[in-house]
Amino acid sequence: MELAVVRILAVVVIASLGFAAPAMAIGLIGHTALTGLARNPEAKQSILTTMILAIAFAEAIAIYALIIAIVLLFVV
Repeated sequence: MELAVVRILAVVVIASLGFAAPAMAIGLIGHTALTGLARNPEAKQSILTTMILAIAFAEAIAIYALIIAIVLLFVV
């Protein structure tokens, strides 16, 4: 295989795993937060704050994957 083909395949794998996993994690975080809100509406502020923080951490993984994919695509 040529180096360009391997580079493109690496970018595709990194992008697909690096974007799909955080998307599923964000969906799971939202589902769990809504379930918690349905069971205990008085804890709304605490649950929402924790949910937003967890979503930000999960989204950071996708941003890291995007940066690595861009570096592999254009720099290497």
